[in-house]
Amino acid sequence: MSLRLRLIITLGSAFVLLWSLAAAWMLFDVRNQLMLSLDQRLAASARMVARLLVQLPQPELTEGGVTRLRAEQLGIENGLACQVSSLRGEVIARSHSSPDSVLDAQQVGFRDQMVGDTAWRSFTLVQNGMRITTADRLDERDTLQRSVLLAAAVPVLFALLGSLIALWFGVSNGLAPLRRIRTALAERTADSVEPLRIEPLPAELAPLVATQNQLFQRFAQTIERERRLTDDAAHELRSPLTAIKTHLQVASMTTGERSRQALIQAEVGADRMHRTLEQLLMLARVEGRVSFDDGLRCLPIDVAHTALADANQQQGAPVELITAEDIPERFIAMPPVLAIAALRNLLDNARRHTRVGTRVELRLTASDADRVCFRVRDYGPGISTDKLEQITERFWRNSDGDGSGLGLSIVKAIAERCECELRFVSLDDGLQVDFIVGLQPAD
Repeated sequence: MSLRLRLIITLGSAFVLLWSLAAAWMLFDVRNQLMLSLDQRLAASARMVARLLVQLPQPELTEGGVTRLRAEQLGIENGLACQVSSLRGEVIARSHSSPDSVLDAQQVGFRDQMVGDTAWRSFTLVQNGMRITTADRLDERDTLQRSVLLAAAVPVLFALLGSLIALWFGVSNGLAPLRRIRTALAERTADSVEPLRIEPLPAELAPLVATQNQLFQRFAQTIERERRLTDDAAHELRSPLTAIKTHLQVASMTTGERSRQALIQAEVGADRMHRTLEQLLMLARVEGRVSFDDGLRCLPIDVAHTALADANQQQGAPVELITAEDIPERFIAMPPVLAIAALRNLLDNARRHTRVGTRVELRLTASDADRVCFRVRDYGPGISTDKLEQITERFWRNSDGDGSGLGLSIVKAIAERCECELRFVSLDDGLQVDFIVGLQPAD
């Protein structure tokens, strides 16, 4: 069942129920008021006849001793019957509208009675020694009641039908933005990641379209990352694969020392390709928002020691760890594995570029009350200021080293993901990198 039909059925049922209850209440009240008005007419007619009888001359009797008076003489409306009788029950006068049989006037006030085969509603008043009875037929009352109720019910019925029609158009118009969204989505191709552009939109649907556009944007970013990973892998692995293939061909065609050197070079190329693949996969995981939260918490000094131990597994310049005394004893506000990976890449980059005979400095200081700074300083050739913007680009190299050109790109991606601060300072005798990490609130 569609949303529009469901809304119309629900709201329409509520409309019909409320209108029906209101109409039933109104018609019931109209019926009661009509019956009360007719009864009041009988009582008023009886009192008026009592006043007129005092002023009329003594009527002459007709056959049977009953005086026939016109309705105009008694002052009553046509359609009403009037009977005047003594207290002993003798009929003195009655109008032409009176039934052939005598009305029962023994009971004072209102009553329903049968005269012949006809039901009557009567009112009896005792005044000046006479009983004055006025009456009207119940079938005429029923006819009048049906006419009045029908006249009152027809506008209600038309109002109800008009409300349902207005409800149909109102719901259809209100759901028009949803239809536009559905049409826009149905007309898109399977590989389209363009944002939805639907204007104007009600305030309730704007967040829905905005969230949908954010989802399309993430899809586009994911596709772009996959494309870049494929292009980067094809670009960076082509040279190592070609070198490995060449060295293996040389090894197969030669013997002795030359063959052994060719195999060693092939192994070096395989190691380089392995490192490049690991760096590419790490970068793809960081940019792809893969969860690294393993539930572990780590102090800043532990991150420095772990990264230093990983870096020392490779040959290179020594690293000196300098720790300030005011480091807060609080855990870092990021996954430890990412903090270690970022610091390890900074150390690898510094060891690769520092001059022979120099060392790399790793300083751990408090940046402020809620952050710590990992400062990596090398004593290499440095880098010009105009090239600092390019230093974190993929596969950008400042020298012909054996690095993959992805280390600083990974550090930048980690800093952006974990809301850390990354600063590069070019010095006359090297490069200084500040990696500033937030701390978790104190318990």
